[in-house]
Amino acid sequence: MIIEPRMRGFICLTSHPKGCEQNVKNQIEYIKSKGPIEGAKKVLVIGASTGFGLASRITSAFGSNAATIGVFFEKPPVEGKTASPGWYNSAAFENEAHKAGLYAKSINGDAFSNEVKQQTIDLIKADLGQIDLVIYSLASPVRLHPVTGVLHRSVLKPIGSTFTNKTVDFHTGNVTEVSIEPCTEEEIANTIAVMGGEDWSMWMDALKKENLLASGATTVAYSYIGPSLTEAVYRKGTIGRAKDDLEATAFAITDSLKDLGGKAYVSVNKALVTQASSAIPVIPLYISLLYKIMKAEGLHEGCIEQIQRLFQDRLYTGKPIPTDEKGRIRIDDWEMREDVQEKVAKLWLEATTETLPAIGDLAGYRNDFLNLFGFEFEGVDYKADTNEVVGIESIA
Repeated sequence: MIIEPRMRGFICLTSHPKGCEQNVKNQIEYIKSKGPIEGAKKVLVIGASTGFGLASRITSAFGSNAATIGVFFEKPPVEGKTASPGWYNSAAFENEAHKAGLYAKSINGDAFSNEVKQQTIDLIKADLGQIDLVIYSLASPVRLHPVTGVLHRSVLKPIGSTFTNKTVDFHTGNVTEVSIEPCTEEEIANTIAVMGGEDWSMWMDALKKENLLASGATTVAYSYIGPSLTEAVYRKGTIGRAKDDLEATAFAITDSLKDLGGKAYVSVNKALVTQASSAIPVIPLYISLLYKIMKAEGLHEGCIEQIQRLFQDRLYTGKPIPTDEKGRIRIDDWEMREDVQEKVAKLWLEATTETLPAIGDLAGYRNDFLNLFGFEFEGVDYKADTNEVVGIESIA
């Protein structure tokens, strides 16, 4: 079939298998170009199919020659209907990993469930024995709690008062004002249940109980802080409460891994175009201004560049891992540079529908958004008849 992007609001309903494959190949080539990383050799990535999770799997495999198990929840293709992009990404990754002689297997299912945890445990026992590195990179709006059976839904709302500020529709370029009503206490609790640290802790407890964590094992979860411009709706909103919980969980997990000499970290990463961030009011406008500045300064990074730098310059230097006063790894250091943020704040005041094409990088934002679904990659013939039915060889 001829596959084109079909949009509904902030979601693309189609994805391109060849484009997703090209995306994965581009990331692999980048990692190879940066040289080897003396990293972990047996890696579990929970949330492995897109964004930072996919980049972590690629960096582990092609930077450190690691065996990887990827856990994700993606929609497979059926004839006449494309898969979700993470399915095609994972198929392409496994194909390239196997060609390179690397172990790579995947589990497709709800990572919050006991069943998927058990499936993963069984696979590690059968194939790898123990794990050196666990990356926790889940990004789901809902969680069915495996103990209580309650379905929790996260919300993206401010706490205490209505938030009003500028935002942009990145499809049309229209800059408008948006207001978001404050959340309830129940919505805070639900958001923490979905996006906080409880499930990460459950994963680590389950792996440790079965003696599947190697001596000195490390686990890393991903977070975001961002500037004062976005804090009312992000870091000081419901998501921020969940991220606070995630960060507190890192200390609890580290305590539980003491007898193994293991440690848990939260890595605070840069603002990037993801399916989740595209739906957050204010964030697309902030990112389009940020990109303009960071590209001009030679500081811009995508997911793969961020994670390569995290592994190469933070996690695997042979020295103690540098953290901030709250114990977090800061790989958002270039975004949060004072000079960069001053320029963003100045442009924010000037941003209108008319000025944004000149002062922001909305075209770059749109391109990155389409890239998430396998579109707009050089070297891909999007007019060609493409087989949408792509399997994943070692899906468990």
